[in-house]
Amino acid sequence: MRITDVKAYGFWAGMRNVCLVKVETDQGVYGWGESGLSGREKAVIGAVQHFREFLIGRDPRQIGALWQEMYRGQYFEGGRVLAAAIAAIDIALHDLVAKSLNVPVYQLLGGKQRNHIPLFATSAKPMGPELIEDVLKLKSEGWNVIRTTHGLNGVADKPTVLEPSENLVLIAKWLTKAKEALGDEVIFGMDYHHRLSVPETVSFIKRMPRGTLDFIEEPIRDESPAAYEALRQMCDVPFAIGEEFTSKWDFAPYVEKNITNYGRIDICNAGGFTESMKIAAMCESHYIDMMPHNPLSPVCTAASIHYCAAIGNMAWLELNPYDGDMSDFDRFFVDRPLVKNNAFEVIDKPGLGIDVNEDLIKNLDFKFWEAPRLIKKDGSYTNW
Repeated sequence: MRITDVKAYGFWAGMRNVCLVKVETDQGVYGWGESGLSGREKAVIGAVQHFREFLIGRDPRQIGALWQEMYRGQYFEGGRVLAAAIAAIDIALHDLVAKSLNVPVYQLLGGKQRNHIPLFATSAKPMGPELIEDVLKLKSEGWNVIRTTHGLNGVADKPTVLEPSENLVLIAKWLTKAKEALGDEVIFGMDYHHRLSVPETVSFIKRMPRGTLDFIEEPIRDESPAAYEALRQMCDVPFAIGEEFTSKWDFAPYVEKNITNYGRIDICNAGGFTESMKIAAMCESHYIDMMPHNPLSPVCTAASIHYCAAIGNMAWLELNPYDGDMSDFDRFFVDRPLVKNNAFEVIDKPGLGIDVNEDLIKNLDFKFWEAPRLIKKDGSYTNW
């Protein structure tokens, strides 16, 4: 079996562009993968085109060797663009090889360790009574792990004013109220989307009664493990870090120094199955459970399900989208994973168990999109 083509598609669906990769073979078997570098999909597509030049004619079953060649085959190895492109190709290779063997992808990863994948739900409502109403609704629907967000977005061409030191006071107030309303039986977390500094994070956590949060996700940026290590010494709330990491080397200091408590891995950014399985093993050696990031299309969700099925150290998978609207995705994806009893069942279909309507997506428009811009009162940019 030989690779005959590697195609990349970027198109707008739902709230973002979707970046998919299809790998085809001379035996008619093909596989789909996805890249997670949202907002810079054209860069990933360009990287895929470079990889395509030497992948055609190669044996797709040699997944590990192809991963190493894609990673090490240029002087400037690694980085987020290349890792996201490798991830999409690696996922597609696993999909097509599993199909050729008539087995689910998780069988290539050592078999399944669970029959269903536990999920957490997210309330993205703004801080206020609307948030309380929404988290109570989620609880009434049976969700026992609920995450909130910062409750503030904005648009790229009209920056929104955010003063982090003032914003944290409001958020701490309403998270305290939300936890009181939910009670202790619900695991409650918050994604701060790296909008704080170290002292701001300490101030934020100290403004809430102990036990309000069961985890806080990425309160500060991740470039400096030393900064997170200092923060770890001052905060007793578990950290969930890693959705921006793209390799085992990115994760290493956070694991080795016991900085994080949940591994927020994104399989579509962190080198696909090949690299993500190594990261899970590294985390397992420090008793860190994986809490995968899952913000993309149903291809990402399907891949994440197989990943979660095959690892031992699994906490919860992110449920996407937050509003439940899959109308765009239902047009483009065949047999997408469906939530049942607040979980994804691990099915035994060959490959990822999902397909893409290629005829529909091949002529769809790509929409250039920028992340929202946030500025402080003095006009300087702050983190989105």
